[in-house]
Amino acid sequence: MAYTISDVAARAGVSKTTVSRVLNGKGDLHESTALRIRQVMEELGYVPSSRGVSRGGVRSSVVAMLVPSLSWPWVGDIVEGAVDVIEEHGLGIVLFTCNRTDQSMQRFASRVSASTFDGLLVINQEGTLDYIGGLHTRSRPVIVIDDRMSNGRFPSVSTTNETGARQAAEHLLALGRRQPLVVSGIPGLRCTDERLSGFLDTYAAAGLPVPPDRIAPGEFTFASGAEAVERLVAEAIAFDAVFAANDLSAAGALASVQAAGLRVPEDVAVIGFDDVPLAARTTPALSTVQQPCREMGRAAASMLMQYLDGSAALATDVVLPTTLVVRGSTLAA
Repeated sequence: MAYTISDVAARAGVSKTTVSRVLNGKGDLHESTALRIRQVMEELGYVPSSRGVSRGGVRSSVVAMLVPSLSWPWVGDIVEGAVDVIEEHGLGIVLFTCNRTDQSMQRFASRVSASTFDGLLVINQEGTLDYIGGLHTRSRPVIVIDDRMSNGRFPSVSTTNETGARQAAEHLLALGRRQPLVVSGIPGLRCTDERLSGFLDTYAAAGLPVPPDRIAPGEFTFASGAEAVERLVAEAIAFDAVFAANDLSAAGALASVQAAGLRVPEDVAVIGFDDVPLAARTTPALSTVQQPCREMGRAAASMLMQYLDGSAALATDVVLPTTLVVRGSTLAA
């Protein structure tokens, strides 16, 4: 449900004019009144329209985008998709990058407080939303990419992570792979949880629950996939497949499987998630679940542009489908 300025005013027990004065930064209000109005905005998840906020009567014509390290292999596709749409509408874009440390997020928050932009696109990562939670009360609509948030505070664009992982599991089951190693992703991210549950639930439903010693923690890195395989080989734990929560860790697993003298896919089938360019360049090429990254960026930017143009309210959740891509790492030529 999209709340209006009238809803905020009614909940806070003030007039719409008073709410507008808070949105426009007017300082002639009692502090307790302004605080109560901001709290109501937070509770409702109210995102003020840029048309209803004066900001000196001038829009910045700039969209901000907060991304993890640009070295993450799929970030570039999302950014390019967003840039396509933003530039089509004649706006500019400014990129903020930050890692997952508190210091990095605090620096971002301090820069944001002194910056002017019409909206913010966020490629979500652990801890990000704790720092941007108040932006929508300061005339900046926020759209989260790649992670649906259970609290529903922000509109989001994501993919069918759980369905994609289920497709990967069904593919391995159809090949007769009964003992998969599962390499998880960064803890705390919704996409990590959904990919893990989709895969594990499918094997459990087939009567083949994956035991804890074949579920390895991961960080979406090449090293985490490699180390997971090395541990099983060292401990002589049998496995005939690897499902990794992203392609980078799947590539690491594939390399360690081959280093152990095992054949891919004859002895061990390997499948990843995302379909980044690396997936088609390993030997053999990686089977994977394709995440439509460029389309995610386009969808998020389109949502924001329609809102800023006044042609549509912000959607609460846009979910794009994933696609299973079968290559040589699971199915021999």
